[in-house]
Amino acid sequence: MSVIRSVGLLACVWFIASPDTASAQWAPRAQRTLYPVVFAHGLGGFDDLAGFDYWGDELGNFVGDACDEFLELGCNVFLDPGQKAFAAQVPPFESSEVRGEVLADEIESVMATTGALHVNIVGHSQGGMDARKAARVLYLRRSRRVVDVMVSVSSPHRGSPVAKFVLDTGPTVTQLADFLATIYGDVVYEQGNDPIAAVKQLVYNDYDPLDGLTTGARAFNTNNPMDSRHAAHYASVMTAQFGVNLSPAFLTAQILVNIDGDGYCINDCDNDGAAGKGDGVSVERDDDGVVGINSQQMGHRLRYAVSPFGLDTLARDTSVGIVSNVNLPGEPQMTSLSSVMDQDHLDVVGFGPDLFNEIEFYAGLIDYISKSETRALGAAPHSQANE
Repeated sequence: MSVIRSVGLLACVWFIASPDTASAQWAPRAQRTLYPVVFAHGLGGFDDLAGFDYWGDELGNFVGDACDEFLELGCNVFLDPGQKAFAAQVPPFESSEVRGEVLADEIESVMATTGALHVNIVGHSQGGMDARKAARVLYLRRSRRVVDVMVSVSSPHRGSPVAKFVLDTGPTVTQLADFLATIYGDVVYEQGNDPIAAVKQLVYNDYDPLDGLTTGARAFNTNNPMDSRHAAHYASVMTAQFGVNLSPAFLTAQILVNIDGDGYCINDCDNDGAAGKGDGVSVERDDDGVVGINSQQMGHRLRYAVSPFGLDTLARDTSVGIVSNVNLPGEPQMTSLSSVMDQDHLDVVGFGPDLFNEIEFYAGLIDYISKSETRALGAAPHSQANE
């Protein structure tokens, strides 16, 4: 009898601990992508962000880590064991013109390692802008499209009032670096960082027309547009939050900066650093503490749905329509709160603690990517190609 109990106990331990058995039986799985997914971090990103793992859950587990090893713990049980995902590393504080070039180099390393001909990119915050630069660079280097699906999360495609507010205070490079170091740590001082260039990138118009350099999101968008030659599919996840749910830093930012990010205007009509204008009501849920909703949409807007018993899903919100030119969104794309996630700017990349389930959210996003990938002419159906 003791032998039977021992065998039964061993079976239970195996069932609970083995990702390839327990998760296969109980966790709904995201469909595996044909091409690797590369995660591109935002401003200040590196291995961690102010002590929190970038692209991690509350325990520091990488959201793209599939359970593909024997008795592996801390992985994403919602991913197919064969899913390939990588976190890129670019200079934490630089313009997207510079960061995008480095991201392209990182992607080519992923392609060399995996043998993949294409990749998908998920970019958070400034990483969503870097992704467009990288896609264009890769197209020019290889004379073909390399990026298939590109998804931005909480990205300031049309600028951030917080960036302009910081520059308007007139900091020197040293002062700005010292300030950012209090949030991000000593990585700010490492060689290759330019905090002024980084912040100027996130203002819609050229912040200083007399400095001999053309900067800002507007010019960047013109130089690095949404182009089917660069990427086959563009989409975005949008965030906004207000009040006590915001982290103290972002709540302070909302108090100091009148973001008021849900009014319609093509250019920066109120000179706040972001395209659009306010609707006259600053105390409301129209930004995530850094970026207004009138700045965040690129391509399709995605709706996130939590499923208590199945895999969380992301799907296109067809009620709003797409943004095909980053500098020319329509009024609904700049003002509608449809499908906007109730999260602050960093909740979505593991900056917590909070109740947001990063692991399942990104599994749902990878599932969306897998269903949005282009299929090579004559290739096997996706379900067969992934076997």
